[in-house]
Amino acid sequence: ARAEGADLLVVGPEAALKAGVTDAVSALGLAVASPSKKAARIETSKAFMRDLMARRNVPGSVEAAAFSDALRARQFLLSCPYPVAVKPAGLTGGRGVQVEGKDFKEGDKQAAAAYADEVLGKNVGGEASVVVERRLEGEEFTLMAFCDGAAVRPMPLVQDHKRALEGDKGPNTGGMGSYSVADHSLPFLAPEDLGRAKEVMVLTVEALKAEGCPFVGVLYGQFMATVDGPRVIEFNARFGDPEAMNVLPLLESNYVDVCKAMAEGRLDASDVRFARKATVCKYVVPEGYGTAQVAKGALIGVDEKAVETAGARLFFGAVDGEPGALKMSSSRALAVVGVADRLQAAEHSAEEALKAVTGAYYVRHDIGTQALVKRKVERMKGLRIKRAKRAQG
Repeated sequence: ARAEGADLLVVGPEAALKAGVTDAVSALGLAVASPSKKAARIETSKAFMRDLMARRNVPGSVEAAAFSDALRARQFLLSCPYPVAVKPAGLTGGRGVQVEGKDFKEGDKQAAAAYADEVLGKNVGGEASVVVERRLEGEEFTLMAFCDGAAVRPMPLVQDHKRALEGDKGPNTGGMGSYSVADHSLPFLAPEDLGRAKEVMVLTVEALKAEGCPFVGVLYGQFMATVDGPRVIEFNARFGDPEAMNVLPLLESNYVDVCKAMAEGRLDASDVRFARKATVCKYVVPEGYGTAQVAKGALIGVDEKAVETAGARLFFGAVDGEPGALKMSSSRALAVVGVADRLQAAEHSAEEALKAVTGAYYVRHDIGTQALVKRKVERMKGLRIKRAKRAQG
């Protein structure tokens, strides 16, 4: 039934989108600032996403193949001439990808085939298929955008850090933290990369409209900055975690007004503004997060006033209890987000805020630091130099 006074809903988790909650709510006559079940396939089915990009000539894709038969997947992988990333086609909460050279040894296609077998055997994410893609080399970044089915309004770029350990090492996780800079781009990108990524987002929305399922809501594009320009790793049909905690504190426009504009198809004429500030998000997680040995039930405390004094925002995650005695689960407990005019100041604010958190926990202190960002800039510079040398001879 329609709730008294309710005229707008936002459907959040991807599982709810896949289940068709948006469609059911829309049928009740409510405005919804979220994608339909068919439009959400851009996230809920990686095979659909790659096929859509290929059929509609959306740039920025990579070589990819989907398999529902384990034997065919194994045969393909054992003869595959390039490094691969192996992904369940369905939803995995950001943790289902295994990458050659990171999660298993370079050139070990037997390990890749074994993981493909595992994915197909478990029917991961409710999709009985596995996607094999060419492994990309570069730096990942996120571009999110508000969409109303036609108009696309981009948000500031963010770089998330999936690996559990400092220096981008260790197991893949749902995200350990992220940062953005005041110019809304990222330091390691070439000048034209931002424009190309925005073009991919616009063309993807146009492709979904042409398929008869216009995309309304937040479209999340995860890209790899490569020497050949931005390439799409995946799309999500909602805000990213932790990236939402970077961009929403910068939104100067009224968020509810933006959502109404998306739901009513008038986003192009609406006011969508973001402050020109930098942000650094750092997650507090249980020790061993990302492994089978994760500590469960550990107690932590947080002084909320001290976090505020540090100039940071506080966001709670997988915890139970009161602020002075919070019990962690096996997932991310809370995040602090520093916001400042410059990246260095935002990172300092986040670190000061972490001093207000007590107990046995783990955090990646290197996120947003000058040293880590510099390594990413130098890495991309090195890849571009290698490409130039290959072109010369």
